[in-house]
Amino acid sequence: MSDQYWLTETQLERIRQYFPRSRGRPRVDDRRVVSGIIHVIRNGLRWRDAPEVYGPHKTLYNRFVRWSRKGVFDRIFSGLVTGAPEPDIVMIDATHLKAHRTACSLAKKGLFRAVSGEQRAA
Repeated sequence: MSDQYWLTETQLERIRQYFPRSRGRPRVDDRRVVSGIIHVIRNGLRWRDAPEVYGPHKTLYNRFVRWSRKGVFDRIFSGLVTGAPEPDIVMIDATHLKAHRTACSLAKKGLFRAVSGEQRAA
C-alpha cells in the first residue's frame, strides 16, 4: 500500500473552481501540488521532507503560502461545506502540545495575574 496521498479527478474537479487564474506561465500540475500540500500537512512533515513524487518542496511551500495569503484554502473549505447536509457525528481533534519545561514556573514567578476572582493579600 502506498504512503502517498493523491486527489482523485472527481475531488480535484470539485475544488478547481476556487483556484486562482494562472497569469503568465502556466502553473505546475495542480493535482500533484495540492496532493503534496495535503500529504505534508496531514503527516506533519517539514516541507523539505515531502516525497519527490510531488515535485520540488519549494514549489509546494510557495503555492501553500501564496494561496493561503490569498484566502484560496478558506474559500475551498467554505465551498465544500456550503449546501452539505448537517453531520450526524461531530469529532473534536485531540491534538496536544508539549509545553517547555520552564512553562510551569512562569505562574510561580508572578508573570501571570491570578485567574481567580479573589483578591490577593497585600
